[in-house]
Parts: sequence; C-alpha cells; structure tokens
Amino acid sequence: MHITLRPHWEVGPDARHQVDTTGLLALLAAVPEGGSLAQAARSLGLSYRHAWGQVKAAEALFGGALISSGRGQGSALTPLAQRLIWADRRIAARLQPLLESLATELSAELRRSRHGAAPRVLRIDASHGFAVARVREQIEHARLPLELRYRNSLESVAALAHGDCDMAGFHVPIGEFEAPAAARHLQWLRADTHSLVHLAVRQQGLFVARGNPLHIKGLADLRRADVRFVNRPQGSGTRLLTELLMHKHGIAPRAVRGFDDTELTHAAVAAYIASGMADVGIGVRTAAERFGLHFIPLLRERYFFALRRDAAGAAPVAGVLALLRSKRCRAAIAALAGYEAADTGVALTLEQAFGTPG
Repeated sequence: MHITLRPHWEVGPDARHQVDTTGLLALLAAVPEGGSLAQAARSLGLSYRHAWGQVKAAEALFGGALISSGRGQGSALTPLAQRLIWADRRIAARLQPLLESLATELSAELRRSRHGAAPRVLRIDASHGFAVARVREQIEHARLPLELRYRNSLESVAALAHGDCDMAGFHVPIGEFEAPAAARHLQWLRADTHSLVHLAVRQQGLFVARGNPLHIKGLADLRRADVRFVNRPQGSGTRLLTELLMHKHGIAPRAVRGFDDTELTHAAVAAYIASGMADVGIGVRTAAERFGLHFIPLLRERYFFALRRDAAGAAPVAGVLALLRSKRCRAAIAALAGYEAADTGVALTLEQAFGTPG
C-alpha cells in the first residue's frame, strides 16, 4: 500500500475562519507560466470568476495585492504572492523527509494490522538524499515492504550497530577529507560484522542565488560581513564536511554570519537561499538546480548503505540489493543532476572502501 503525506497550511484571522491555501497557491504558481490569471484558471480547470474571487478574498485576508496586471501585459505575481509561494516551498522542503518517513511507518503499521504475521519489513535509516528517495520509489514500485527513517549519517550507522535497522545510509567525501569523515562513521561499524553497498557518487558545492549577485567564489567568502550562511545540523554528513572545509581554510565558526542557522536537508537549504533568507549554503548539485540556484562545485563524495554481512543473502535485504544492481535503479539515480551511478549496487568490505579493516 502506497501512502503519500503532504504539507498543508491554512491562514485566517482566527481558528474558526481559516482559508485553505492549497488551491490558492496552485493558482498563483500557474500565473507566470500562463501569463495571465485567466490562463492559469483554465489550466487548473477553474472558471475565471472562481479564480478571481479566490484571489480577491486572499488579498483581503493578507492585506495586499497578489497579482498585478498591465494593459496588454498580462498578469504577474506581486512580491507578496512570490513570498507566499516560497514559504510553501520552504515548508515542503523542510517537512517532506519527515512526511516520507511517517508514510512508510504508517504503511508498515497498516500491513501488520491487516495481515498479522506479514513479511518482515525492511528497515532503512539513512541520511536524506535524492538518490535515497529514488531508491525508495524503486522499492515501492517493486512492492517490497519498507520502513524508511531519515536520520543524520551518524544516527543511522549507530542505529545499525544497535540492531535498530537493517541498512544505514551515510556519505563521505572523496579525497583529503575522506579519512576523518570515515573515522566518525567507522566507530559504529566492524569489519567482521558489517559490509557496504555503494549507492552513488555525488557533487557537493556552494549554493548561491541565481546569477551570483554577491560574486561569491569560494569558502573564503563566508567571512564576509555581507554574506549570510545557512548551515546543516550537528551530526549530518554535510555539517561534518562543512567543519572540515572551514578548518582547512582557517575559518572560525564565529566569523561566519549565520553559522548557527540550520536547515535539515539539501532541499531545505536551497529553498532558504532561493527565498532570499540567506546567501550561501553547502549541498548537492541536484538541490541547487531544482531551486534555480547557481552552484559552485567543491568536491565529490560517495554515498553508501551499510548492513550486517550475515543479512545480505536473506529477505528482505537480498531483494533490495538485487534492485540496487538493476539497470532501472541505476538509470533512475544517474538521471539526477550531479549524481553518478556506475557502481550502484557494488558490495564492498570496509577495507576495500576505506583502506582500513574497521
């Protein structure tokens, strides 16, 4: 059973008189593409009268115009309307991983309530990423029972070590930062107990606004007083990477404006910057492209699933490992901007991956 949960918010003067923004935001988002309110309404199957009434009611509620029209120039969104749309995109980017996790947990609960002794659910704890989301889609398409929890990298491998999940997703940079980043994760993994499966290689870099108006060139610009940074939370692989990069460049956290401001995912960081609330962050290329940001590459990193070696040949893990090796799954991951999937599904020992017995 596939369950989808989506963010939903309402606005009103009080709890009894609230307006559902779902339809309004869909209408506003369609205006730039259609060029007019009439065309936007038509594309959504609405009458112009209904759409116009919806906009006017919202303008009265928010106390400002949402659409501007000029003679012969069609319709355009006002800054207020654009802020509403970006608020909705920030909410979705921030909450979507949590909602996806809850959806898989709810699906597992319903399976157990309907079937009693249902097939054992595959439990994956993983650092959120676009490739992991693609794998979730592939697993659901194959109708394999799944319970996915998005957690930071260190929490995920710790959960595997404690037997709280079957597979744990984490990522480490390629190159000079690999050893210190890997060491943080290897404290929870043992060479005689665990193995790895390669998921993807991806690009990490700086996110800046479209056109790079502040002319940001690299990490050194984080010291600038006119640059606002947005970080990732403690325990995330990207936060660890950020701290390693800053240490290399001699940048103290206190010298970075916004160092303590955090967002949970790459997409949330991108949405935060795209909405003008910060000027720079660190994340994967895919998120930058999806939010129309300029991307400055810094390095590449490998994303792995860790698992117990004695579980690799048994259900339900074996089914997912076979799926990861499939052409369909590799193609789905390779289609993501900044991702490489040539080695997706390749099994590795800890020593093969990091040159250490663990």
